[in-house]
Amino acid sequence: MGEQPIFSTRAHVFQIDPNTKKNWVPTSKHAVTVSYFFDSTRNVYRIISLDGSKAIINSTITPNMTFTKTSQKFGQWADSRANTVYGLGFSSESHLVKFAEKFAEFKEAARLAKEKSQEKMELTSTPSQESAPGDLQSPLTSESINGTDNDRVTPDTPQHPEARAEPSQNALPFSHSSSSINKHWEAELAALKGNNAKLTAALLESTANVKQWKQQLAAYQEEAERLHKRVTELECVSGQTTGIKSQKTELNRTIEELELALKAKEEELERLKAEVESANEFRSQRDSLTQRLQETELRNQTLEAQLSDLEHRLESSQLEREAFRKSLRSLLELLDSKIFELNELRDALAKLLEGS
Repeated sequence: MGEQPIFSTRAHVFQIDPNTKKNWVPTSKHAVTVSYFFDSTRNVYRIISLDGSKAIINSTITPNMTFTKTSQKFGQWADSRANTVYGLGFSSESHLVKFAEKFAEFKEAARLAKEKSQEKMELTSTPSQESAPGDLQSPLTSESINGTDNDRVTPDTPQHPEARAEPSQNALPFSHSSSSINKHWEAELAALKGNNAKLTAALLESTANVKQWKQQLAAYQEEAERLHKRVTELECVSGQTTGIKSQKTELNRTIEELELALKAKEEELERLKAEVESANEFRSQRDSLTQRLQETELRNQTLEAQLSDLEHRLESSQLEREAFRKSLRSLLELLDSKIFELNELRDALAKLLEGS
């Protein structure tokens, strides 16, 4: 094929409402493929998008076009040939930026191609423009416009230029016959005027023919353009069928990969849920253990207070026992002394009894 896709993306396609020139009218129900095409035979870049078998975008990029980003995900450009404004809604800002960069790149390439074609046209048209003035200045070189001199000879015209030149060559021998020379030059002038009139008429006729040929050529070019667009649309349909199949295969593969990734994520989510549940259990156990620890600390503090009280009481009781021991010891000593005195008294009484 002469026209091949060089960049493709997916976007929602819109066109400006032809009545209001303000509202956007969607031309596709979902995101479709939008492609840049390059025609190597005509050096032309085009933007083409198909919704099924219907061409919803067929825009030829020209140097005076401008792609405008109106938001982070939406851009537009005006096509004067189609008399409309196209709008594209992308899924992300990166896709919009990439499409805009390609638009600017191919717009510059279209400008360079147009300048080259204009230079070629100027080079090819320069020889014809240089030869036209010569045809008008010299009737003797009119063969290129309206046939040969023999076809345009009138009854009063000599048969060839050499015969017309003979009177001037023989003017010296026959200088006395000036009247015949004047008549000859008058006939020559009349012949030249006739030739000039014929050449002017032929030039006007050829100009009219050129205009008619230009009109026919424009009509043929429009018909060829229409047929080329139709062929391109059919080629795009056939080309996009394979592309759609490959895209479908890629989408199926992507869906399978996403399903596997989703399954793995679900398993990971279940694992995380179990970990969260166990963490909640550990947290509840920690809270209960913290509460029990606090209670144990309170009891420990209470027991420590009781132990301190008991130690204090034990110390006081020990002091009391020591005091009691001291008083008991003093009582025992007193009792021993009393017992000793009583023994002495008993012995004295016993002696008294024995003496009496």
